Amino acid sequence: MQNAILWWSSLYVRLMFVFWPRASVGNQCHIQNEMADCSHLKLTQIPSDLPNNITSLDISHNQLKQLGPANLTKYSQLVYLHAGYNSISKLQPELCQNVPLLQILKLQHNVLTKLPDRVFASCNNLTELNLGYNRLNIKNDPFKTLEVLNILDLSHNLLESANLGLEQQLEELHELMLGSNQITELKKEDFSFLSNTSLNSLDLSSNPLKEFHTGCLHTIGNLFGLILDNVELGENRTRKLCTELSNTAIRNLSLSHVKLSYIGKSTFQGLQGTNLTILNLSQNSLSVIENDSFQWLSSLQYLNLKLNNIHVSSRLFYGLSSLKHLNLMNSLTGKIEDFSFHWLYHLEYLIMDNNNFPGITANMFTGLNNLKYLSLFNCNLNLQRITNETFSSLAKSSLQVLNLTKTRISTIESGAFSSLGHLKILDIGRNEINQQLTGHEFKGLNNIQDIYLSYNKNLTLQSESFIFVPSLRKLMLRKVGCSNLALSPSPFHPLRNLTVLDISNNNIANIKEDLFDGLDKLDILDLQHNNLARLWKHANPGGPVLFLKGLPNLRVLNLKSNGLDEIPVQVFKGLFQLKYLDLGSNNLNLLPATLFDAQASLNSLNLQKNLITSVEEKVFGPPFKSLRKLEMDSNPFDCTCESIAWFADWLNVTHVDIPGLRSQYICNTPPKYHGSLVLYFDSSACKDSAPFKLLFVISTTIVTLLIFIVLTIHFEGWRIAFYWNILVNRMLGLKDFERQQEQFYYDAYVIHAREDKKWVSKNFMSLEKNNHFEIRFCLEERDFEAGLSEFEATINSIKQSRKIIFVVTEHLLQDPWCKNFKVYHALQQAIEQSRDSIILIFLNDIQDYKLYHALHLRRGMFRSRCILNWPAQRERVSAFHQQLVMALKSNSKVH
Repeated sequence: MQNAILWWSSLYVRLMFVFWPRASVGNQCHIQNEMADCSHLKLTQIPSDLPNNITSLDISHNQLKQLGPANLTKYSQLVYLHAGYNSISKLQPELCQNVPLLQILKLQHNVLTKLPDRVFASCNNLTELNLGYNRLNIKNDPFKTLEVLNILDLSHNLLESANLGLEQQLEELHELMLGSNQITELKKEDFSFLSNTSLNSLDLSSNPLKEFHTGCLHTIGNLFGLILDNVELGENRTRKLCTELSNTAIRNLSLSHVKLSYIGKSTFQGLQGTNLTILNLSQNSLSVIENDSFQWLSSLQYLNLKLNNIHVSSRLFYGLSSLKHLNLMNSLTGKIEDFSFHWLYHLEYLIMDNNNFPGITANMFTGLNNLKYLSLFNCNLNLQRITNETFSSLAKSSLQVLNLTKTRISTIESGAFSSLGHLKILDIGRNEINQQLTGHEFKGLNNIQDIYLSYNKNLTLQSESFIFVPSLRKLMLRKVGCSNLALSPSPFHPLRNLTVLDISNNNIANIKEDLFDGLDKLDILDLQHNNLARLWKHANPGGPVLFLKGLPNLRVLNLKSNGLDEIPVQVFKGLFQLKYLDLGSNNLNLLPATLFDAQASLNSLNLQKNLITSVEEKVFGPPFKSLRKLEMDSNPFDCTCESIAWFADWLNVTHVDIPGLRSQYICNTPPKYHGSLVLYFDSSACKDSAPFKLLFVISTTIVTLLIFIVLTIHFEGWRIAFYWNILVNRMLGLKDFERQQEQFYYDAYVIHAREDKKWVSKNFMSLEKNNHFEIRFCLEERDFEAGLSEFEATINSIKQSRKIIFVVTEHLLQDPWCKNFKVYHALQQAIEQSRDSIILIFLNDIQDYKLYHALHLRRGMFRSRCILNWPAQRERVSAFHQQLVMALKSNSKVH
């Protein structure tokens, strides 16, 4: 029973697998611009549901076992078909029957053993055919119909012969690759099928060739290039090969790693009548080259002797009068004899990297008058000190590039390169130079454009270090120990044409604001791995040092790893052309709101490995507009609405390249989001709180305004009320009497407490008696009209007096009649008449707040000349009288 259940279950699963609708295979392919990429999908056949109009199909790295016209019926527009890296063991005839436009067919890395008759019969437009890395053995002229084929690759097969056909064919073939097969000999008739072909390259490398039959290469119409790398030729077979190549069109011959340890005078004699221009003899462990061995190669232009063991004698290069490019990398031993290169008067490029020879002699390079490029990279020369004699043998040359990297130089003397007036690029980086650059080291380099000094021991700069090289465009000073650049004038001041400056990795901590002044053309500035943090702090003595000003054309700025924890808001102002900015690996947290406002054209921004918690639109909105690449990973993001909501929304819609977006942009706080991706932060809740934020702002504003009004009324209400009364009365026109010339009977009406009657009588009556002053006071006890009430008498007296005097004492402040009636009418009368006519005389020190609470008066309501204090000293009484008379006589109308 149990077995029956298992059998039915198995059957059900198999039926479900067969009939269950599966996703279309074609939908798994990547299709773009009429090109379909179906590689690496484990397909067993070509998909049938691709667009009919595709012109390119990549079906490589799958599990196809055969390929025929039926598979390609729908895709008649195919021009390119890549079916390599499959398990195809069979090609069906008329392969191109349904794809007549096919031009490139790649079938490498399959298991083909033979090619059927007429397999390429319909491939009339095929120009490239790759059958490499199969198991083919060619029979029956399979390629004779390929009339326009240019490239044929049959390398890494099982071919035992180079003969690919009995009939003349492949007339348009340019490259034939037969390398890594089992070909042991080249017979005379092997290449007869190419009798009308001009072959640019014939590759027979890595074959076990033992014999070249006479005339084997002459059957090719024109043979321009022959590659025999990794074929064991030795000197004898090389000489035989050169004989076979005589009177051919050969131009390019590669004999790398052919165990040619010896070259005699006659080795290349067979090439005398050819136009050979390129000869590769690298990796042969060559130890002996007889003098004059190259005399037969008068047309040779490129000679590669890399990775050999050659002694350079004075006649080694004799006969190479046309040579332009000589590669001696890792190939020299012993001393180079003087005048060894003087035969090479057309040489332009000389590469001598990674060699050991005793040094540079006075005539080593004599005769190289056309030399443009000389490289001595990583040569053990015992050079140490460069003098004005070191390169004197190149004085007549037109040398433009000199590479002295890793040559153990320790000192450069004055005028060391003065003989190299045409030099444009000088590389003396990665040496052991330890000196102060005075500027004279580069004297004479009138056309220099690039100087590489990076990775030297210690270079101390002066203001004149580059004074003789104003044409310099690129200066590399990375890791040279020039930590102090606080020089005036700047060492870079003469370099008005400089476009690239690298002073990184120097632990620079102190520079001046004018360090880069005048460098208007500077395009790239590298300042990474220094110690510039203090210079941008607001607490820095003298304020932040804005050393980036005056660089209007700067496009690339690298400030990585400088310990920056503060950036002034104006530091990037003016850098409108900036495209790349690197502030990574610093300690930045909060950035000013308008920091990047000038960087609207920024393409790449790096802020990774900082302490940034908030990414807000007001800071990053402008630079993100044109951004193409952003690196801000490894920061402790605070995933809250205020800090990250805008950034999370931007990340979900942007097309900017952001490495590590789904792995390195992680929330640090709050605990709710700790460890989650910023990309998945839910900002919908943030948007719902917007009305509450607006309400909070409005209510806060109203409350603040109310508090301000209350405080203003409390402390300044008296002033507002006073001037308001004046304004109202002036606007209502209650000063008609100004149109008339009023006559006052009294100069002043005196208001005082009863307890101060004696003081008033004594002091004011004495002034009246003084004919010099001509003053008349209205005193209540003396001048009130009989029969009138005190109320009426007071009002009449005020109207008949030009001024009103208050004798302010503690008694007056307690007088209810004065407090409730006299002050009011006196003040109202003065306001209505628009005259500042009240004078305060203080007999005691009365505080202003007491005066206001008792009489509703303040000192601030009146001019200073109308506020008098009774003097404590008797001798100052006369002066007091003078001040009082002046106040009484003054015209203090308010206009």
